Amino acid sequence: MRGNRRVRLALILAVGALCLFMLSMAPVLMIGSFPSFTGGELPDCNDRAQSVSDESQTATSDIPAEYLRQYRAAAKKIGVQWNVLAGIGKRETDHGRSTLPGVSSGTNYAGAAGPMQFLISTWGGKAKIKIPSTFNGYASDGDGDGWADVYNPADAILGAAKMIKHNGAPENVRRSLFVYNRAWWYVDQVMEIAERYAKDGAVSVPPQADELCDEPLLAAAPSGTVSGIMEYALAQRGKPYLWGGTGPDAFDCSGIIYMAYRSVGLTIPRTTFGQWPFGIKVPAGQEQAGDLVFFNAGPGTAADRPGHVGMVVSPGKMVEARCRLCGPIKVTTYRDRTGIVGFTRPLANPQILEQLRLKELG
Repeated sequence: MRGNRRVRLALILAVGALCLFMLSMAPVLMIGSFPSFTGGELPDCNDRAQSVSDESQTATSDIPAEYLRQYRAAAKKIGVQWNVLAGIGKRETDHGRSTLPGVSSGTNYAGAAGPMQFLISTWGGKAKIKIPSTFNGYASDGDGDGWADVYNPADAILGAAKMIKHNGAPENVRRSLFVYNRAWWYVDQVMEIAERYAKDGAVSVPPQADELCDEPLLAAAPSGTVSGIMEYALAQRGKPYLWGGTGPDAFDCSGIIYMAYRSVGLTIPRTTFGQWPFGIKVPAGQEQAGDLVFFNAGPGTAADRPGHVGMVVSPGKMVEARCRLCGPIKVTTYRDRTGIVGFTRPLANPQILEQLRLKELG
């Protein structure tokens, strides 16, 4: 019996030692789960990305080859999901095979025309428009013949890609479809078709559009202040661009950053031209979450007077309100973008440091 007691005592001591070891390692393990704390790369949730690069048998048997080629070409050019475009084309006109009025000529009872069923007013005011020309609409020249013809599949599909991009795709696909045809039953039908057309049965979205990716981004922020700034900016995704906008419903590029800093009680300049000289310059490659990345873009701008700005949320990624026709506020990559002027850190400005000091005292 005494021997058994000794064995049990030894086991208890061993388990206790193991528990103490695990407790002592907990902070290390917690830090390790967010590598940016230790100088590593921040996870970007790429494992959440869904691929729909392959068509299902349903897609290849149902979609005419030329239409499938155009769906893919327009999706790649504009940056939306090909199977969503195909879902629209199927729901609207069975990929141009419908013989109803307005598909190959004229308009239907609602005034829609072409294989993707654009209202003529939404297309640009006329069914066929010479390109280039000045018009207000989605008229597009998909086949390069110099004309934007609403009845031409290549033109119509490219126009549809631009329209859903402007209204939320590829991140908020359902919103973009609702704007295309304002009925949720329509959205459900197109999404169901799009899923059937993908080999894996999915409508892919960029990984940064998944809100589950926000948690590691915020947890890896350099400070609680930066986390608060990022949380506000990320919460504005899906809202439209509006020149001069500072919310709550729409923002311009510098407006969302200005309000994100205000959300944590900090005041920085309102405009891009004011924000550029305000922050302390940061060498490329040393930027971190909360820093700003500036671009030589827009009228009246230059290399020393950048006209566009985004907020870094992780290495290579930023949240931005880009332009009226660029789609809603979203997280995008800046590593493959041209015209980068430089990076700045507003939190290192002496005025901000003083504001932080007073906040701590208060």
